[in-house]
Formats: sequence, structure tokens, C-alpha cells
Amino acid sequence: MASARHILVGNVVVGGGALPVVQSMTNTDTADTDATLAQIERLAEAGCEIVRCAIPSTETLDGFEQVAARSPLPVVADIHFDYRLAVEAAKRGAAKLRINPGNIGAAHLDAIIDAARTANIPLRIGVNAGSLEREIAAGNDALPVKLARSALAFVEHFENRDFYDLALSVKASNVPATIEAYRLIAAKTDYPLHIGITEAGTLQGGTVKSAVGLGILLAEGIGDTLRVSLTADPVEEVAVAYEILAALDIRRRNAAVVSCPTCGRCQVDLIAIANEVTARINDPASAVPAHLTIAVMGCVVNGPGEAREADYGIACGKGTGMLFAQGEPLRKVAEPDMVKELFAEIAVGTQKGHHGR
Repeated sequence: MASARHILVGNVVVGGGALPVVQSMTNTDTADTDATLAQIERLAEAGCEIVRCAIPSTETLDGFEQVAARSPLPVVADIHFDYRLAVEAAKRGAAKLRINPGNIGAAHLDAIIDAARTANIPLRIGVNAGSLEREIAAGNDALPVKLARSALAFVEHFENRDFYDLALSVKASNVPATIEAYRLIAAKTDYPLHIGITEAGTLQGGTVKSAVGLGILLAEGIGDTLRVSLTADPVEEVAVAYEILAALDIRRRNAAVVSCPTCGRCQVDLIAIANEVTARINDPASAVPAHLTIAVMGCVVNGPGEAREADYGIACGKGTGMLFAQGEPLRKVAEPDMVKELFAEIAVGTQKGHHGR
């Protein structure tokens, strides 16, 4: 069900069999060029590949133009209500336009299409549950059907204007409704799909909702680009997106950490040890190859077995742990030295060309 068509957002390929692309959105005032670019730099360092900026008024257009020119990432213009902002953003360097035709109005779509065609940039038709066209919203269909109907109707309009450089999204805050809406449009079109659970919530709740919804879709082969929408620092969105992709073995940015949930048998401070290992692996400066699996286990029940199955691992006992590499036990290390010794062994293995198991 992967999208056969593809679009280019700057130099980033979306769809056409490419791996899912991670994107986020700035929450700075787009008119504040320095703050917006600083946030984009942080997002790029975290692995973000496409960034979106809101253009709520004409006053933000000058800032957007500077951001688009200086950003290390392709910048998408996020437009609602006023079609003239989309037309102007296309002229000022947007790598893509994201519009919700339901609140733009059908009468103004052709002007946006013409602007995107002239600028040679793609468009995302972003249909949200909260801003459906009045006649569709008032109907008796279930929400997923309404979302799919709206998106497909706008696709037909764009195709009638001989414009095919499109991506689609059909998002709601309700997870089952969003999943079903994407299934409906994935079955009826081969355009690239941007997936997300809109207004998912705060860091913990939004992460859970996004992991469930996006995880199901990605496991079914639906989704060419994704955003995890959190009421949090946008950098957190990127981190969660990569965790979702890694959990499905679709993409990994960092090595995987396997650690047990702890119980009364644990006789080391496993939470602190696992957190330190994870932080070091996720550090952008980390030299640990992303394809490796690192086990940090707290007791003898599953510890030695999991450590043997991982590329590198520690199986802990009372204040000590057995260090494993490539499935083989190496030596015992004291609790204060566990993390240091583990990463020293990983460094040695990496230098010797051990590429995982």
C-alpha cells in the first residue's frame, strides 16, 4: 500500500518507495527570524528532515522568506484561511505549501495551484476533522468517511487543473478515526501520504496516541512522511517519530537499547544506568553505530540471555555486571564502571569492524 507517486520537498524525496520522512513544525514567531532558525538548527540536529512554519499574517512573510533562504532544511509554508498568503509564500521560497482547502475555500484554490505550478513546488492537501467543509461536516457519514471524501474531492479538483504534485493527509485527534481515514484514502489513491494524529496532546499522552496510531499505519505500509504532534518542544516530536520507526524496524537513527523494567530482584541502580546508556547513544556526537542493539539487564532471570542476543550488553547482579560482546561473556565489572566499560568495549568492536549480529 506504499505510495507509488513521489514528490520532492526541496531535495527530500517523499513517497515512491522512499523510507518515511520525519518532519516537525516550529513554534516560534515566524517573523522572528533568528529564533526560528535557531529552532530549525536544533530540529535538524535531532534528525528532522522537513520543517513547517506557520504564516498567519502578511507580517510574517518577510521573516518566512529569510527563514526559507537560510534554513538547513526544506521549509513548508503552513497556510490557513487566506489564500493570498499561500500565493505569496510560493513566491518567497517555500519548498512546499500546506493548505487545508476546507478553510481556504474552493473559490481560491486555483490561484494557489497556479502559484505552486509557477514555483514548481508541491502542495499538501491537509484535511483535519476540525475544519471540514460545511456540507461534509453536516452529513451523516462517520468521521473517517468524511475525511476521506473531503480529501478525494479536492484531489479531483487539482487533477482537473492538471496538477498532480500532491501529498495528502486526513487527520483527527481520535486515533481509530484517523487510522480508518488513512486506510480509506490509501486504498483509493497512490499519492504520498503525510500521517499524524493531530492535537495528540502533551509529551506522554501524545506520544502514546501517536505511537499507537502511526505505528498501526506504518506497519500496514501506510505513510510516506510523519509528524508526531505534541504539546511540547518540537525536538521531542522528532525523537518520538524515530522511536516509532525504530520499533517497527523501518528506520533507525540511533542504536537500540533493550532494558528490563526492574523488579525486586534488581540489586543495582538500573534506571540510572539505562538512562545514562540511552543518553550517550542518543547524543548527536555518539559514535555508536545505529544498527547495534545494546542490552542493559537488571538480574539473572532474563539478563544473560538478552545480553547474549544483543550486540553488546550488561547482565547485572549484586553491585556488579557481566559484560557481553557479540554474544560472548567477557568479564565482570563493578556498578560504578559499567557504563564506561560498556562503551569502551563498543568502541573497540567498532574499530575492529564488528558490524553487529
